[in-house]
Amino acid sequence: MRIEPDSFDVVFLDAAGTLFEVRGSVGAIYSTVAGRYGVNTAPDQVHRAFVDAFRKKSLEGIPQEGGIIYERKWWFEIVQEVFAGRMPLDILQRYFEEVFEVFRGADAWRLFPDTRASLERLRSGGYRLGIISNFDSRLRDLIDNLGIGSLFEHVALSWCLGAAKPDARIFCGALEAMKVPAERALHVGDSLREDVAGASAAGLHAVLLDRNNVHSEWTSGWRVRSLSELCDSLLPKTRY
Repeated sequence: MRIEPDSFDVVFLDAAGTLFEVRGSVGAIYSTVAGRYGVNTAPDQVHRAFVDAFRKKSLEGIPQEGGIIYERKWWFEIVQEVFAGRMPLDILQRYFEEVFEVFRGADAWRLFPDTRASLERLRSGGYRLGIISNFDSRLRDLIDNLGIGSLFEHVALSWCLGAAKPDARIFCGALEAMKVPAERALHVGDSLREDVAGASAAGLHAVLLDRNNVHSEWTSGWRVRSLSELCDSLLPKTRY
């Protein structure tokens, strides 16, 4: 399935899993930092504990005010569960402050190989770019640290808007901020539920980015395997 390139003016993108990914694994990074506090852990075990703890948490009910303060509490509770019984509270608190900041920096993440060039192609092709993400407030610093922040006109974050994808409110907030009607906007992301279903329900066009071919049998919409492929569809030679 394809949508005509001239159907919209703004391209919104998801962040983690779409533009960049963790360098190595969360478990490996958590374990490395824990070692500096005298706590030796197996990265694989820590990673499994992180995945379990993360899945139990929900972004539903993010407060519309004070979300940025709440996000630290939200993350501390995950880290606390990951290291349950392994760190005294005073050490855990110091550990959390450090590891929380690690994920603000570029060393913990890596851009997908096609990210920067694709964003630049979209910009040069006349599209305005924005981000709609359930990432927390560190994202703005992170994309600057990764060298792509200047390519985006607006970043809509669930923690700041008090609504997480697939809630239509985060999409509507992004549309309002960029002063574009839903029918003139496209959203690209790697989640069928959060990105495709969420954006579609809010009236935006949607594209599933399926880098690992996980949804090869999905035929209900537009699916691409890379941002480069997206650009090839949106930017025929006549546009640049």
